[in-house]
Amino acid sequence: MRVKQIQRRCQLSFLCVAMSVTTFAQQRDYPYTAVPFTQIQLSDQFWLPRIKVNHTVTIPASFERCESTGRVRNFEMAAAQSGKFCTTFPFDDTDIYKTIEGASFSLSLFPDKQLEAYIDTLIDKVSKAQEADGYLYTARTINPAQPHAWAGPNRWEKERELSHELYNSGHLYEAAAAHFAATGKKNLLNIALKNADLVCQVFGKDKLHVAPGHQVVEMGLVKLYRITGNKAYLETARFFIEERGHYKGYDAKSNDPWRNGAYWQDHLPVTQQREAIGHAVRAGYLYAAVADVAALTGDSLLLHAVDSIWQNLVSKKLYVQGGAGAVSSGERYGNNYELPNGTAYNETCAAIANVYWNQRMFQLHGDAKYMDVLEKILYNGLISGVGLDGKSFSTPMPCR
Repeated sequence: MRVKQIQRRCQLSFLCVAMSVTTFAQQRDYPYTAVPFTQIQLSDQFWLPRIKVNHTVTIPASFERCESTGRVRNFEMAAAQSGKFCTTFPFDDTDIYKTIEGASFSLSLFPDKQLEAYIDTLIDKVSKAQEADGYLYTARTINPAQPHAWAGPNRWEKERELSHELYNSGHLYEAAAAHFAATGKKNLLNIALKNADLVCQVFGKDKLHVAPGHQVVEMGLVKLYRITGNKAYLETARFFIEERGHYKGYDAKSNDPWRNGAYWQDHLPVTQQREAIGHAVRAGYLYAAVADVAALTGDSLLLHAVDSIWQNLVSKKLYVQGGAGAVSSGERYGNNYELPNGTAYNETCAAIANVYWNQRMFQLHGDAKYMDVLEKILYNGLISGVGLDGKSFSTPMPCR
């Protein structure tokens, strides 16, 4: 197989590119594969200080907030099946997972036995909160008879809109993949695999049909597929993507994005979508997962869809500085060229999702335009969410 090497300028470790290039159809994976970030050494005065502050200040501050706001306590009560869910939202579990994910990436660069040991104590609490069949959702497990109002009396029944059960699972998988890569330990990975096996048993053709209300489980399942080679994970990720656009409960004639399903990117099958639409974070996670599945399956219809949606974003729905998700009502994309001044939302989470997406678009096509957009978003929309002190945030976890 013919291979050529492409070099591109480097500003951040995960943006450094020394790519092996093969044809899309032959490889059935991303034609461009990044050099592992652990093989990159930074010596600059912009990113290196921030990465160090992230390790010494941001990660400890984030874990402290997980402790002080009750997020850790939720897992302890779920293990005991006693008490009352003590935070606000059912997706609060993911703050534990996200912080473990970030800390794991940091451990890959800065070995830290104390931090690693603390993470292991959290993983133990997560393990004890997991139900016997793999279900993991503290908002229900603490008191199954009176779960969180967003959850509904039965598992998964409000997944399409409110429960975030699969969203929680997705961030668990992302954290487990990062932790396994950093430490080689399987304690969190085994928890994730047990949950993923349950998800694959419950959802699929001739099983429960639902399009996840808040995407990320698709990306997480792909990560687990890459680690294990278990095709069920990839097939379920693809199922969740293909399930969009088939729900009969929406009003297709309505212009209201909540009533017609567009808010959840559920108004049309993904292969027919051509516009960045709906909740900007959910959308970015979806489009990143579509790129993953298109790369791994060679699905040309998904590839065409994600290419078209990207073009719509950058030509009609992206602010000049890279902000996305202009409409504060619903944290969402508006109509083409609806980019108001003064009232723009442009959430940091949407910036993160779009960085994920643009990295994958580059890996699909090898065109520097995707990196140009990625860097615009990275420098203007993503890092603005964290202060230079490492512990000031534009959207901190709420204290209760």
